Amino acid sequence: MDIYTILKLIWGGILCLLMIGLALMVGMDMGVGTLLRFVGKDDAERRTMLNIIGPHWDGNQVWFVLGGGAIFAAFPTLYATSFSVFYLVMIMLLFSMILRPVAFEYRSKADSTRWRASWDWTFLISGFLPMFIYGAAFGNILSGVGYHFSWTGQYYQDSSFISYLLNPFVILCGLLSVSLSVYQGGVMLMLRSNDPIYSRARNFSRIAGVLAAFLFAAGGVFICFMQGFMLTEPVNTAMPANPLHGQHVARAAGAWLLNYSAHPVLWLLPVAGLASMICGSALVTLKKTVLAWWCGMSAWVGVIGTVAAAMFPFLMPSTTKPDQSLTLWNSTGSLYGLTCMLIVSTIFIPLIITYTSWCYYVMRGKVSTAEVANDPHSY
Repeated sequence: MDIYTILKLIWGGILCLLMIGLALMVGMDMGVGTLLRFVGKDDAERRTMLNIIGPHWDGNQVWFVLGGGAIFAAFPTLYATSFSVFYLVMIMLLFSMILRPVAFEYRSKADSTRWRASWDWTFLISGFLPMFIYGAAFGNILSGVGYHFSWTGQYYQDSSFISYLLNPFVILCGLLSVSLSVYQGGVMLMLRSNDPIYSRARNFSRIAGVLAAFLFAAGGVFICFMQGFMLTEPVNTAMPANPLHGQHVARAAGAWLLNYSAHPVLWLLPVAGLASMICGSALVTLKKTVLAWWCGMSAWVGVIGTVAAAMFPFLMPSTTKPDQSLTLWNSTGSLYGLTCMLIVSTIFIPLIITYTSWCYYVMRGKVSTAEVANDPHSY
């Protein structure tokens, strides 16, 4: 195996790591935003919830930047094509995420019930919508996307916004993502609040964990029967970033399970994901909050790992011209670019994990509603 192929595999692993970090850290904050109007029954309780994630939410956004930056730098063909295919969805995502910091800054600026209620609904939208889109994106790439390239390399889109966003499997994946986000957000509230916020968050988190397990299992049934993609001939894994030549792809029902048939050990990923969701709900019921938080992380590892194992080496398959599907082999950057980015990532990803962990450790403990109410500098 040559060094270029090894770097492609390493970057495939890094991309999975960043997607898990994004889902866990950003999703946890989004979950609190989604729950804001349902767990917080008055202004003081909602302010308490916002101050629980207040010290961390902007730092957690770095995972969103890292994910997009990794695709841009290491997978330029995937970046250009996917951001074009999902252009309208990306606009919706960015708009909702722009509303989020605005809501944090402006919600408590005016002592008006209507004013604050409007921003509370903004938190709901900016928490639910990004996580739904995140899960729906995985559903879209598993279903396949309608696009192709001309002989000049020009990209053409062959499917409409409605067709690739609103279908049962994509909606299921979006709701699974939201459920895991609500679960993790509820656990975060349990870690850092007292009753009555604690008890209400516990109820929502327990339900969200069970719902996520059901949706994940239902998604597995879909995968067994839906049209997947597979390479029909061996390919040159060190090929340049050119989706026009070098591979032959076929579609078949159950094709996404071929990697699991060839390597049965991969079944540990979906089993771990499903078990983590079920165990997480049980631990929430038993008030084992710290263990429940780690179960939430394990659930995301299982879900994203399951998708990655099923699709390997595909990154974004094409339903129009399957031979032009983007894979790990034909859509990565140059050897030099992957090498430089690997050096940078080796330095900064551990650094980010370290300072994020340190911030959560330093700012641990319960947030009191009384303290928030008497602090003019709190959210």
